Amino acid sequence: MRWNLWIGKMLCAAAMAALMGCAGCESASVPAPPAGTGTGTGNSGAGTEPMKSEGLEGLSGAVTVDGSSTLFPVTEAVAEEFQNATKGSVKVTVGISGTGGGFKKFARGETDISDASRPILKEELEATKAGGIEFVELPVCFDALTVAVNKENDWVDTITVAELKKMWEPAAEGKITHWNQVRPEWPDKPIKLFGAGTDSGTFDYFTEAINGKAKASRGDFTASEDDNTLVQGIEGNPHALGYIPYAYYEPNKDRLKALKIDKGDGRGVEPSEANVLAGTYQPLSRPLFIYVNKKAGERPEVKKFVEFYLNNVPVLAKEVKYTPLQADAYPKILERWSKMETGSAFGGVPEVGVSIKDILSRKLVH
Repeated sequence: MRWNLWIGKMLCAAAMAALMGCAGCESASVPAPPAGTGTGTGNSGAGTEPMKSEGLEGLSGAVTVDGSSTLFPVTEAVAEEFQNATKGSVKVTVGISGTGGGFKKFARGETDISDASRPILKEELEATKAGGIEFVELPVCFDALTVAVNKENDWVDTITVAELKKMWEPAAEGKITHWNQVRPEWPDKPIKLFGAGTDSGTFDYFTEAINGKAKASRGDFTASEDDNTLVQGIEGNPHALGYIPYAYYEPNKDRLKALKIDKGDGRGVEPSEANVLAGTYQPLSRPLFIYVNKKAGERPEVKKFVEFYLNNVPVLAKEVKYTPLQADAYPKILERWSKMETGSAFGGVPEVGVSIKDILSRKLVH
């Protein structure tokens, strides 16, 4: 199964990073395997549905991707299949420097594609302008950002957005340190918090959704752009709570517990594909994006890689535990790509709870 292979690759990458002393490095580049090391057939790892791979004959060259660790499993799966389909004639390298770190490289023209777990921000828009980079913004799938606790936690199954805010807002730093300070019936035990690093799009999205302002957060928590580090931290402390992408929770659900989210109506909703598509898992359901350098997209290998990505992500996203967009969205996204419609639907302003229909119908801002 591709999922087990990917987990193995990530653990190996983490071990190599530790050995090289680069725990704080900006990027850990993990290339997709050469042809013959994945499925070897051009089919999905689950073997249930063939990949759409028309027009790939005669391609050569390289495609560089960097950015979100959240979107990494999806892009890595696409890269693996694309390399299989092109028989290794196109090398695709996928880095994981975080959404913010990826946009910095993208604005400098160092990458062809930037993975992002939140929309591009105003200062990043300005940086792309300064770097002469025009881009195409393409939503590709959904993530259910998951609030998880240690498996030994037997006092909470549902948590409100207000309680999360009480834990995570800037004013909580050094003050809200025990579980019973959040809800009196919870134990008088220290809270150990784990969350995304400040260069991560997950950090931006969570703080916007919970605290009402991107990057507004207490600082006294264990932070990492490596979601596997967060998983290990939550698993290792019985009093821990943290937030991670759903795809990092799913393979560890026997060791972690996902909390239901109550946005104030007394109804806890669990993270799941059905709840994401129904729009009920709010405010922590979010679309994930790839941003493509327009000039790079004129190169045949990049153009075809993006087409391959959009045609096959509905299958591959599910395979690595993400939720595809609604089926009727992909033809519109492919049309945006084919027309090279540049700019962002968000205009540099972070938002949560925006539907894919709205994203695709808005005027694009450059």
